[in-house]
Amino acid sequence: MSVAYWCIVVAALLPYAWIVIAKRSGERFNNRDPRPWLARQDNPLVQRANAAHLNAFEAFAPFAAGVLMAQAAGVPASLVQTLALAFVAFRILHGVLYITALHWLRSLVWLGGLVCVVWLMVAAAQRIG
Repeated sequence: MSVAYWCIVVAALLPYAWIVIAKRSGERFNNRDPRPWLARQDNPLVQRANAAHLNAFEAFAPFAAGVLMAQAAGVPASLVQTLALAFVAFRILHGVLYITALHWLRSLVWLGGLVCVVWLMVAAAQRIG
């Protein structure tokens, strides 16, 4: 199960990779005023990287809950590990596609990550129910 837990760590840190790209891609970043600085940026790369950052935070909680639910319910570790690794791969690819403005592929990859989360939760519910 430790692989799935490491995937939680990676997923928790992933939003920060995207915001670093946003902050390094715009005009000189002002850490004294970060949110208004982001709002003033008209660079599409900054905006997309920031959107990837926010989306990664949105995806994290359900993923972590899904892994922990599945582990607590006794879902086979191999399934939890496979779905956790797939989720992390989908989310890394999602951020790359967000930044590169490939919106159709990004949406498909987002769906892949969502399927992993739902699968983890349903597998947990079935084991308990």
